Amino acid sequence: MNPRQDHFPAGEAFRRALNTRYRTASIWQMLFLSALVIAILSLAALLYNVIDGAVGYVAYEYKNDPAEFTTKSLDDLNKEELLAILKANLSSGAFKKLDNEKPVEQRSKTVLYTLVLERLVQIDTKQTWSLSESLFRGAEIRAEVAEKYPQARLEFRAWITPVFLTTPMSSKAEFAGVRTAILGSLWMVGIAILFALPIGIGAAIYLQEYARQNFINRIIQTNINNLAGVPSIVYGMLGLAIFVRVLEPLTSGSLFGVTDSNGRTIFSAGLTMGVLVLPLIIINAQEAIKAVPDSLRQAAYGVGATKWQTVWHHVLPNAIAGILTGSILALSRALGETAPLIVVGASTFISLDPDGPFSKFTALPIQIYQWTTRAQSEFHAIAASAIIVLLVLLLTLNATAILLRNRFQRKY
Repeated sequence: MNPRQDHFPAGEAFRRALNTRYRTASIWQMLFLSALVIAILSLAALLYNVIDGAVGYVAYEYKNDPAEFTTKSLDDLNKEELLAILKANLSSGAFKKLDNEKPVEQRSKTVLYTLVLERLVQIDTKQTWSLSESLFRGAEIRAEVAEKYPQARLEFRAWITPVFLTTPMSSKAEFAGVRTAILGSLWMVGIAILFALPIGIGAAIYLQEYARQNFINRIIQTNINNLAGVPSIVYGMLGLAIFVRVLEPLTSGSLFGVTDSNGRTIFSAGLTMGVLVLPLIIINAQEAIKAVPDSLRQAAYGVGATKWQTVWHHVLPNAIAGILTGSILALSRALGETAPLIVVGASTFISLDPDGPFSKFTALPIQIYQWTTRAQSEFHAIAASAIIVLLVLLLTLNATAILLRNRFQRKY
């Protein structure tokens, strides 16, 4: 008897076994497809929920009649006329304060128009509606506004506009923007890059190319892997203890003559975020270096290259795509973190742009958190708009990572 006949089924048994394998494969295929569909639906629900809150009807009234300040429509006024209205109707102290922040004459027509609405006309928002409500209950909303707010104007508005992106924070949702928060986030990520990228890549090169596989180095590697999973709030506490308090002379700028600041600066936040992403950068860089074929190293050694020459001229050029991709994705995490910034001391309300590493600061996640805790629906609308801005920044960083990977990737 052929021994293979005892191992492999034949005839009807073979057809049953084959059908069982096909059914099993089909079940797993459906499970994988279901996971993909659930992921896509979850993402679509998230995007819809955000966009639904950022667009819709808004009913508002003017507290002061614009006719008190001009006989023309506000929309028809030019820059000089808007400036004259501000000079004539604002108190000397209020106008001087605006001028000290930035010369009023140098501001754009859009900014002056916003100042007139905010400081003089003063908009009073009565109620807002989401995009879905505005689309499917438009007639009911118009009737409700006519009955409850007969003097109100009803406007279909997208809260995310160019003005929203270029306007600083305000206590009024109608005039609040995310310029200060965007600049704070960019400053923070920039400091984190300068701190974490060279240290992370250097550590990865040493651990992968130079370190011996002994007990101490295995302990170091294990701890780096564990630090990548530590909750971000722990890094916030570390930043508070080390960067804000112990290193306050450095992070406050007092060593450089800065006297109007303390350790709760954007410098401390950037260093904290750098420490947070450092384990991720090390691990990603190690994996990228490990992916370089050993044949390239052996070829370099064969023609007399030293260890450093091999790393610098062969290993790093071939690993740069993976290193940059992993580093940018790690920094994307830092851009979206909130808990460490709260602990380190980010401001929930600040209207002055950061002008250096020793400035007080806020960031987009902090601003979103602050707006969502407010009771007024208009703050929820601008919070949804800020979420869109944050998502665009994150997608931009991720797209940059993909482009760099495709640009520098080498195939073997």
